[in-house]
Amino acid sequence: MFERRRWGWLRAWAVLVASGGVSGCPTRAPPRGPEVLQQALAHTALATAWTSPGAPEGGIQDGWLASFQDEQLQALVKEALSRNPDLRSAAARVDQASAMLGVARAGLLPTVDLEAKESLGIGQGLEGVLRGIDLSAGWEIDLWGKLRYRRNAARETMAAAEADFEFARQSLAATLAKGWLLVTEAHLLRCIAVERVAMGEELVKLTTTRLQVGVISEHELSLALANLDSYRDTVKQLELTRVQAARAVELLAGRYPAGTLEPRDSLVELPGPVPAGIPASVLERRPDLMAAERRVAAAFNRVQEARAARLPSLRLTGAVGLVDSDVVVLKDTLTNPTGGVAAGLLAPLFHGGALAAQVRARTAEQEAALGAYASAALRATNEVENALSSERILGERREILERAVAAHGRALELLTVDYRVGKVDLRTLLQQTLLADAARISLLRVRSEQLIQRINLHLALGGGFAVPAEPKPAEK
Repeated sequence: MFERRRWGWLRAWAVLVASGGVSGCPTRAPPRGPEVLQQALAHTALATAWTSPGAPEGGIQDGWLASFQDEQLQALVKEALSRNPDLRSAAARVDQASAMLGVARAGLLPTVDLEAKESLGIGQGLEGVLRGIDLSAGWEIDLWGKLRYRRNAARETMAAAEADFEFARQSLAATLAKGWLLVTEAHLLRCIAVERVAMGEELVKLTTTRLQVGVISEHELSLALANLDSYRDTVKQLELTRVQAARAVELLAGRYPAGTLEPRDSLVELPGPVPAGIPASVLERRPDLMAAERRVAAAFNRVQEARAARLPSLRLTGAVGLVDSDVVVLKDTLTNPTGGVAAGLLAPLFHGGALAAQVRARTAEQEAALGAYASAALRATNEVENALSSERILGERREILERAVAAHGRALELLTVDYRVGKVDLRTLLQQTLLADAARISLLRVRSEQLIQRINLHLALGGGFAVPAEPKPAEK
């Protein structure tokens, strides 16, 4: 009988907790997908297909990094994913959001505390020690969903942080790949400049010989020497450009920026055309758009939480304790255990307008989240359209420049022969040399830009890069 009276209230508390206590109102689901798009782009119709021609039909594909067939690039991206400090910060933000979700979830559960105390009484014949231990519990019943909305908002915030982290990974891979292409481009431009220096040195020798035999004036020799120094200066400029580009890639990879990264000897070939899907599929795939949609959902839940905070709240409390004392008077009167349960209802009546202002603030946050989603959606479609247009125009330019390079190369060969026999002057030869080199440089830059725009297209579409995993060692 004593034991049942001693612990009966704790059993009742446990049953109340296990059964969920007082049933609360169901929470409202936040807007998703098409509903968010409709609210965000209320005055803008999303196209059903890309207006820029050139992309073959089909769904968006992943694994674009492997399509470039550059093992060194893949190794650099893998290194950056494990060592880049900015990516480390993004991962920490995911951990932080996960921890805050744990805090919000804990608010739905009862709290249990254990307190031990000891006090010393002096005077009035009560000298002695009073000691005890108390076990207390409290639980706020989520009548209107305030705590559940808070948890839901934290869950959406964590999902947004995870999507942001994935987009940071994709952006890092794309930025590093473009930087790697710029390293190679600067190296190849320097090679053209070095060839020009070699040709300039040969022209100086030839011009000196012709001056000695009296075929030309000293003016042509001075012109040849001046052009040679200009070529040498171009080489130095391109050396600096290559080193700076290499350092940028090394920073992305988490290395010390020593500028010692060795470039490729040639640009990789442009992979075949890639399907671009439809605009709606991009909004569903891009991690930054997923994050923006999750932030809309988080803001929606915070609005509901702020509204529920204006309604009464119910809190259950209970405690049980054991008390002991050295004082004889108290020893004879103490009854163990001591305890009880209570329920408290708190209704907010006047807070100076703070609760209503909180609802307005949260509503404004939701509108801001919708605006951010609309901006991100339009920016994403614009990036795809630009990448598709660039790919088509660059392809056409490449064909034109390939013909121009061949024609200028042939003309330079013929003029070089004419100059050796004295049929043309040095100025004419130098002009043709500049035209031929300009065509080669333009073609090289167009090829590099084609690769960069292909990377931009993959990033804009939300296609994953999927670094290939290292093969497992064979079993012995």
